[in-house]
Amino acid sequence: MRRLVWFLAGAVSLVIAAGGAALVYLKTGANGFSARAQPSAAETLAARIARGIALSAGAKEKPNPVADSDEVLAEGLAHWADHCAACHANDGSGQVTMGRNMYPPAPDMRLDPTQKLTDGELFYIIQNGIRLTGMPAWGGTGDAAHSERDSWKLVRFIRHLPKLTFEEKKQMEKLNPKGPDDKMEEEQEEKFLKGEDTNEPHHH
Repeated sequence: MRRLVWFLAGAVSLVIAAGGAALVYLKTGANGFSARAQPSAAETLAARIARGIALSAGAKEKPNPVADSDEVLAEGLAHWADHCAACHANDGSGQVTMGRNMYPPAPDMRLDPTQKLTDGELFYIIQNGIRLTGMPAWGGTGDAAHSERDSWKLVRFIRHLPKLTFEEKKQMEKLNPKGPDDKMEEEQEEKFLKGEDTNEPHHH
């Protein structure tokens, strides 16, 4: 019992010391709480540790109940292009305006820190989000909520990201949400390909 008390006291002291050091660093070396700076190696490590601690017991071992298939992959691709690519990019690199300007920036989902997570861990993150990052919780209720099955399909698609083909990326571009300017440009391209006049009529 005494060992447990000393262990807990040591852990609390370590957290307090780390928090104090982090505040000193933020005030002196990281331009306050600005999100413009790149996270330090210590912040990145702390964020990964926090992510691991936040995962619920049993999440790691939870198997994916959705079987891998071309249909599931296609549905996951479409869902990703419509809901996830704004922050993570179609290819999962995070190299889009929103993803690059988050703090910490959106990770490259094709690399080991993501790909080595279990299916259950990925599912948990999609459903519950990660505090103190830009990753929201997509589970639960509401208009933007994913069903659990949708999230499991996304897990299948995340596994496919390192093998994404050029053709799949082009397909995703058509599925990305479009603003008014994007829609107008697409309409003009279609008219051009059909041989139609793309010039706006002149009014006298």
